[in-house]
Amino acid sequence: MNPFDIRRASVTRVGMAVGGLVVAVALSGCGAGQISQTATQAPAVNGTIGTVKNITLRNVHIQAVQKGDALKPGSDVDLLFVASNLSPDAPDKLIGITSDVGQVSFTGSTTVPPNGVLIVGTPDGADPLSSVEGAEAGDAKIALSKPISNGLTYDFTFTFAKAGQTTLSVPISAGSAPRQEAESAGEAH
Repeated sequence: MNPFDIRRASVTRVGMAVGGLVVAVALSGCGAGQISQTATQAPAVNGTIGTVKNITLRNVHIQAVQKGDALKPGSDVDLLFVASNLSPDAPDKLIGITSDVGQVSFTGSTTVPPNGVLIVGTPDGADPLSSVEGAEAGDAKIALSKPISNGLTYDFTFTFAKAGQTTLSVPISAGSAPRQEAESAGEAH
């Protein structure tokens, strides 16, 4: 074999290896500093989540079945959420909930016990959790003064005695009731 052919083959192999390395470095650099799609995805829950000092609000949503273009003013719809108190020794109290889509009325307990929860409303198909240790229960209704529609969110301001207030964008969820029951409930509104 000719010594020049051996040398040419070695140079070709080294050149291909260096070229491959350059391509690998270039491709790995393309994603550097980028934010992945999953890093910014919202959690797969019906409602929104928010925190104000020691109080965390979870799964905040309006539960209503929409028939037609919108839920009309004059209808009453349920507001559901869970308020958790992360303080080990200080209870807090829900003072009020306000929204520009309607007046929110509240019945039941408004206390969020230390290391406990205030459960407001019962999602369709779920058992009431008011008997859980460290849990208080209540119900919230919204008397709509403006039309609301699925796919949009509506601002609600939650005010607590110690934690203060926070405003959350709240979605509508039809719940998980079987279709026939949901349609009957929608006609009653």
